[in-house]
Amino acid sequence: MDEKMKEKAFRCVECNEVATELHRDYRNGILKITICIHWKLCVFCLLCEAYLRWSELHGSEQSSDPADLIRYTKEWEFYGMFGLAALELSAFCGGVLLFLWVWVARLQGGTVEAGLLLRALLLSCYGKVLLIPVVIWEHDYALLCLSLIKLFVLTSNSQAVRVILNCSRRLSLVAVCLGLLSESVTAQACKRLPWSFQDTWMF
Repeated sequence: MDEKMKEKAFRCVECNEVATELHRDYRNGILKITICIHWKLCVFCLLCEAYLRWSELHGSEQSSDPADLIRYTKEWEFYGMFGLAALELSAFCGGVLLFLWVWVARLQGGTVEAGLLLRALLLSCYGKVLLIPVVIWEHDYALLCLSLIKLFVLTSNSQAVRVILNCSRRLSLVAVCLGLLSESVTAQACKRLPWSFQDTWMF
């Protein structure tokens, strides 16, 4: 009976992951299709960050030369920013996962579900969505807002680690700090490459 139930288990049509339900009933005839949110949310957050960097790159360029308008519309610059943001996010998650694997699995003999922890880290980056309003409604306190958003995202990352591993606040903070260090090193290394964009900064 159990094997038959497993064979009939629902699967997501996008990522082929096992799903427990196809839709949710919120009563009064309101139905919502169940979707995997974490990868879509990750890509959307990366797009927000790439747009912020791209706007900062061109925000300092002021020229009346029509050729600048052509360069401004080049999509490859935006894609480059997206790639840098994805690389730095990978470095952050990799740093967190590596530290927790060494500390929990190797030193303490525990187990670390890397897949579940990775999804938790990606979902906890949802605060990056707030980058778009900051860029659209630019004001004198934009830098302060960006700093607060960064702090909020890192706090969410730390809380996600605590929930998944049921660990102390100190351990989760150390893991997030090491992940941030790995992200910073990656960002600095990318800036020194000959093909890297100038006047970009890490969020």
